[in-house]
Amino acid sequence: MQELKSVYSKEELLNNAVDLLKKLIEIPSFSKDEFNTSVEIENFFKKHQIPTKRFKNNIWAVNKNFDVFKPSILLNTHHDTVKPNKAYTLDPFLSSEKDGKLFGLGSNDAGASLVSMAQVFLHFYDKEDLQYNLVIALTAEEEISGFDGIEALFPQLPNIELAIVGEPTQMNLAIAEKGLLVIDGEMKGTPSHAAHPNDDNSIVKCMEDVQQILNFKFPKVSDYLGEVKITLSGIHAGVQHNVVPESCAFTLDVRVTDEYSNEEAFEIIQSQMKSTLKARSFRLNSSKIEMDHPFVQAGLEIGRATYGSPTSSDQAIIPCTSVKLGPGDSTRSHTADEYIYIKEIEEGIAIYIQILEKVL
Repeated sequence: MQELKSVYSKEELLNNAVDLLKKLIEIPSFSKDEFNTSVEIENFFKKHQIPTKRFKNNIWAVNKNFDVFKPSILLNTHHDTVKPNKAYTLDPFLSSEKDGKLFGLGSNDAGASLVSMAQVFLHFYDKEDLQYNLVIALTAEEEISGFDGIEALFPQLPNIELAIVGEPTQMNLAIAEKGLLVIDGEMKGTPSHAAHPNDDNSIVKCMEDVQQILNFKFPKVSDYLGEVKITLSGIHAGVQHNVVPESCAFTLDVRVTDEYSNEEAFEIIQSQMKSTLKARSFRLNSSKIEMDHPFVQAGLEIGRATYGSPTSSDQAIIPCTSVKLGPGDSTRSHTADEYIYIKEIEEGIAIYIQILEKVL
């Protein structure tokens, strides 16, 4: 497709993005408390004469020449953040620039994706004769996999054929993402005085059972995501040194590949354990986009890499084909003194546009 000219220069798009990100950093937006950032996002689009719609703390819009008979591509990321950890040395709610970096809570995850996507939407907003509509949805509660974010909004959106989920991927294409299955388990035993023999010690039995599952290997290995990963992330039993407790409770964090549904993974784990298990939810499944998809091929054509992502995102609850792509580095997410390079935002805007020009 012939290159589409924008009414905005590259410099204007970058300046817009940085200015918006600075404003968002300075507005606390913890999950379920994102109203003020949602208003700031509305104001940004209003300033550029783009009408938006609201559902709870989710803001969305469609391109000017939206055609109900065309499928749509969705630009989606989130404006909620985790709470800052105690290791911060900078004010997490004060945006500051140094050595080409913009510091502040949510700058990397996922503020850079949000402001880059907003500029990409501006770039394409007025275009005519596109093969797809372009929809943008900047949503809430991603950090807690909440029910009032993209999952609640999605039924209100037009027919979405592809969702581009903005998360820090160094602008490489995460073509697969592990699902998340959290399992609470309990091993029962016989309570007793610690001074007496007890061959039914719940803690000992639990340790043996947990070690069994940690050593277990799922038979199917994903080409994109490798093996299913099981991590023991919590264990609790006993309150007195001289009492053997009647039960030992534990938590397993399971990262499920595209080779299994969460339900299948749970059934396999239960078959390998004697403990009583209960899944907190089955909704955060793995996702995958095929290598021959036009969007993936367009990314490869401009030199971007593909990989499988071990971290979860809103992809898990988006009910259509999706790919994760955004500026920044996932290893910076949720760390102290979080930052994004300004050049990463500039690169992010440019790469989003380059790929979309090949498919829109």
